[in-house]
Amino acid sequence: MSWSLPSRKMIPVSTRGTVLIHADFLLTGIVMTFLGPMLPTLSSRWALTDEQAGYLGFAQFFSSMFGMLSSGALVIRLGYRVTFIIGLLLMATGMVLLADGPWRLGIAAVCILGVGHGITTPAGNLRTAAENPQQSAAALNVINAVWGLGAMSSPFLLGMAQRAHHTTLFLYGTAAALLILLLVLAFVRFVPDVRAHDKSSSVRGQRAWNHRLLPLISVLFFVYVGTETSFSIWLASYAQRLGIGRSLWAMTPSAFWCALVAGRMLAPLILKFHRETIVAKIGLILGLVGGVAIVAARGIGLLIPGAVLAGLGLASIFPVSVSLFPRWFGESTTTASSPVFACGNTGGAVLPWLVGVLSTRTGSLRLALTVPVVGMAAMLAFYITDTTRRDHVSSAVGDLGS
Repeated sequence: MSWSLPSRKMIPVSTRGTVLIHADFLLTGIVMTFLGPMLPTLSSRWALTDEQAGYLGFAQFFSSMFGMLSSGALVIRLGYRVTFIIGLLLMATGMVLLADGPWRLGIAAVCILGVGHGITTPAGNLRTAAENPQQSAAALNVINAVWGLGAMSSPFLLGMAQRAHHTTLFLYGTAAALLILLLVLAFVRFVPDVRAHDKSSSVRGQRAWNHRLLPLISVLFFVYVGTETSFSIWLASYAQRLGIGRSLWAMTPSAFWCALVAGRMLAPLILKFHRETIVAKIGLILGLVGGVAIVAARGIGLLIPGAVLAGLGLASIFPVSVSLFPRWFGESTTTASSPVFACGNTGGAVLPWLVGVLSTRTGSLRLALTVPVVGMAAMLAFYITDTTRRDHVSSAVGDLGS
């Protein structure tokens, strides 16, 4: 009797990767947002001012810009699956390094995990859009809602660890979950996956960088990510200074994220009856009202409703904007996504840091939080103007594809 080991090619399980990518986004949501509720703890550990604490958010999102810029090239050369594996490894490494050590090691750890989620975010969004070409806006709202579930659970998980006086449990536990998903991805293969780099992609890349809408859309993402991140990073500290008890101020960002998740889950239904730009404008009006309520709050009575409205208002802006990439960039969508996402994460670095600087210089975090409020007003102005240019944009895309 003879027997032989199965061929290596028969071992991996073929999959479209939908469930795994959603699991990846769930964990990425935790990694991208835990810094806000953990900021008071880190500030106490390292005796930081608001300006110094703002450098942590700056380091996280500025470093992720490099991940965003490399994500498209990694997908083209290595495929989506390997790109996700690289992102997971970097995020897990950063979480472990942040568990203990001095200020400089903390900055390095935040930079490492920043590059990791920078690589993952555009790859996950583009894979989802490519797998759902007819309903990309709805599919992108769902996967970003899953990301929001991770963001929403982050303060609760961290709060549980803090109550047990073992914050490191949260960091090590998240790292372990990331590594488990990495091992699963190591034993599957995506069908289809993108590996080959061809000449046409280089031509599309050149067209994307020369496209007239690229600077404007990049600014849109700069403002959006910066606005969302400013609220998520500074809400807990703001609630603490309003005199809200520790059991509540650490959870305040969850009200924001819970509303954001609810908005993204409802968006596919709303999009059946209204255009993407209409949904974006209504959302930004709600978000603007919420932002004003946050700045005006004197206690939890107005702060929580403001956070909820801000979360609902911002919920669909990112997925709706990503779903409009084909209209804006045509065949250059994949290549154009890297600089656009990179600019978004630069905004995530700059605007929260600016909030910290203004808070330190003026002595008022309340005044500094007008920065994201102005950001929502600017995005609303963009979408109002973009609607009046629909024909112009369509024409530009047509010229690009010809």
